[in-house]
Amino acid sequence: MDMGPRGVRLLAVLLVLGLWAPAGAHKPSPCRCSRIAPHKRENCGFPGITSDQCFSSGCCFDSSVVGVPWCFHPLPKQASEECVMEVSARRNCGYPGISPKECASRKCCFSDNIFEVPWCFFPMPVDDCHY
Repeated sequence: MDMGPRGVRLLAVLLVLGLWAPAGAHKPSPCRCSRIAPHKRENCGFPGITSDQCFSSGCCFDSSVVGVPWCFHPLPKQASEECVMEVSARRNCGYPGISPKECASRKCCFSDNIFEVPWCFFPMPVDDCHY
């Protein structure tokens, strides 16, 4: 079966689009998007991407700041929305070597996946999160 150059290009475009959109992706929570400083955004789209295309790929969209990516990767998920924040925003709520259980007893957030930052840290209210 000879598809010709036009058919090959169409197939290539469909393949790229299929690989670009992760299966089952959905719009991230507001805190995972609004708590990223604009200058720290990591591009997640392409020039001219719409908010719907961006959200359907599991990314955040905000076109209010010029000169930074409008479609960008969200902050990592946490056990609670109150715990979603940039590492630089963490305020220490414990001490070196604190256990997750002791941290939880203080009603604080715990994440030990990044070294040299507080692992037990105070939560942030979610009422400041918005799209």
